[in-house]
Amino acid sequence: MKIRVAALILSAFMHAPAFAAEPVAYDGGEDPGTIVIDTRARNLLLVTAPGEALSYDVAVGRPSEQWTGVVYVGRKSEWPSWSPTSSMRRRDPKLPATMPGGPGNPLGARALYLFADGGDTSYRIHGTNTPKSIGREASSGCIRMRNEDVEDLFDRVDKGALVVVR
Repeated sequence: MKIRVAALILSAFMHAPAFAAEPVAYDGGEDPGTIVIDTRARNLLLVTAPGEALSYDVAVGRPSEQWTGVVYVGRKSEWPSWSPTSSMRRRDPKLPATMPGGPGNPLGARALYLFADGGDTSYRIHGTNTPKSIGREASSGCIRMRNEDVEDLFDRVDKGALVVVR
């Protein structure tokens, strides 16, 4: 009996989400519904109420691909297709022109398309099919999340939400 209980506990521990959203105190002053991304800490905060936020671990752009600024969610998509940018395709000519959505797609289960001045920035907050990249400087400037986390964020964020990238 003891062995079975120990096996069940170990199984639950091994399958527990490593980077699940965590409620935290936050005093940044942004309105509820705002997303704040700290690229140094590799952390995304969703402001939920004055003084409160949900914290998610993320992957950010490689050092040469990081950026900062204020943008907004201009579009949301479930299981989005992926079209690598021209600079991505120059670096890796084997990349497809486009890839349909699905589990093998680099954008993962959901994508929040980031816009500025009415136009698409080509940056996204999206899921990933490589969750081991979370917590790293790994992308071409997009913000990557575990699929479970981006699904949660997707359901909580409205189109038009402000995104502050620091």
